[in-house]
Amino acid sequence: MKTKLILFATLIIAISCLQSCKTATEISSDYALSSFKTSCLGVDLDGSQTLRAWGRGNNRADAIEQAKRNAVRDVIFNGITDGSGECNKRPLITEVNAQEKYEQYFNTFFASGGAYKQYVRLDEKRTSRIASKNDTMENYGVVVTIDRTALRTRLINDNIINP
Repeated sequence: MKTKLILFATLIIAISCLQSCKTATEISSDYALSSFKTSCLGVDLDGSQTLRAWGRGNNRADAIEQAKRNAVRDVIFNGITDGSGECNKRPLITEVNAQEKYEQYFNTFFASGGAYKQYVRLDEKRTSRIASKNDTMENYGVVVTIDRTALRTRLINDNIINP
């Protein structure tokens, strides 16, 4: 009887430990309306950057698409300051008010189905590991890879930045 009790207690402790190690897939619905910073996860040898980006939308697909736009926008205008120090912290465009100055160009660039899609690749295995939603919005953290070198070349060719 005593061994059965010890075995039962060990089983309960093991199950509790396993459940506490599980990665959370959803966070509080309060965070569905929050904004999070894009953070660096690493840099590849070809100059591309792997980032954790966040997006908010009416559904999962919209939120993931917005996260991809946010990642490209942060590389262009803000630079990546959070996360690993490997990523280039300087934005591609350092000109003050460049987003407003080239508004027409970037409205087209970031439009649905726009050119930004050529420079961002979604890591499907690590997509939506962290998610939050409420009745109207969903917020997803996704892992994307940005081809910073090709993006810089595009901005130079389109006369947005100087070489």
